[in-house]
Amino acid sequence: MKNRYKLAALFFIIFINLAGIPDIALLNAFENPFDPMIRGQVEFNIRFFDRQVYYAQTNPVYVQITITNNSPNPYRFKLADDRAFSIDFDIRTMTNRQLPQSDSLIRRRTQVASVFFREITIESGESFSFVEDLRDYIKFEQSGSYRVRAFIYPELYRSVLASSIETNYLNLTLRPPLIPGPDGIPLEMDIATGAVLVRQNLPPDQVVSYMITARQQSQWERFFLYLDLDAMLQRDPQIRRRYLNENEAGRRQLIAQYRLNMMNSVADDDILMIPTSFEILRTVYSADEGTVIVLQRFRYLNYAELRQYTYFLEKQQDIWVIVDYSVQPMGNVSND
Repeated sequence: MKNRYKLAALFFIIFINLAGIPDIALLNAFENPFDPMIRGQVEFNIRFFDRQVYYAQTNPVYVQITITNNSPNPYRFKLADDRAFSIDFDIRTMTNRQLPQSDSLIRRRTQVASVFFREITIESGESFSFVEDLRDYIKFEQSGSYRVRAFIYPELYRSVLASSIETNYLNLTLRPPLIPGPDGIPLEMDIATGAVLVRQNLPPDQVVSYMITARQQSQWERFFLYLDLDAMLQRDPQIRRRYLNENEAGRRQLIAQYRLNMMNSVADDDILMIPTSFEILRTVYSADEGTVIVLQRFRYLNYAELRQYTYFLEKQQDIWVIVDYSVQPMGNVSND
């Protein structure tokens, strides 16, 4: 019997050598994710997904978790459909006081239910990322400065004794809650200037002019101030179906991703183009809906391109916001 096992092992080694596959590589492909050698070659990092001014008890704080495989072999781990069973956050004040977990996180982890997951394989040289809102995990009770790190559970969170891998630290600053502006409209902060931005009760043509001018000056907070990203995101029927099937947290993530895609010029290229000049041609509006037609000029080396933009607006809580747009090419002209 022993000779039979030895013979089988010999054939296995010969097969590996004939196939040109190093036996160590074959074994490493199925390594324990907590093995020190594997962990040294696989990076677990976090960063702010859409860095902005954060306020206590208001806007979401999205963090992107990225796992990068720098090893020569595939890296495998389990990712739960409910990310509370795959990740955790440790947030502390500058005096090292740990913030309490959110009530929703405690409920999700203590209810009796099956944990559904999928196995993720990251090939050598590739990365895998996903985004989470810190408010789904931690209860923020007041403004201040905090240190944030994440814990990844490759084999899922089963109890407080579950094995985890920690990430780098982030510095988070939460400002005091926003003070409502005129008519209860929330105030926003301009990251570039530190000034408070307030949605004003402007007519539709001025709203469009404000948005285009902000884009010309690359002022993102001002550019987004009068854009209804919720409505613009749902213009695509496929995305709209996905959006309607998401819960509140999932919808917030879709909108945050949409905003980031616009800032990275991978969504809605037409509205992101920076015109050399523009002219309001016509404005028509009723009590709740408006249309603004704008001729925009884009200067190139030997010519200028003309485009006619039609912006569609709605009045929401006495404020005109842009909910859609269309573009019509108007030909090229020589530069003046």
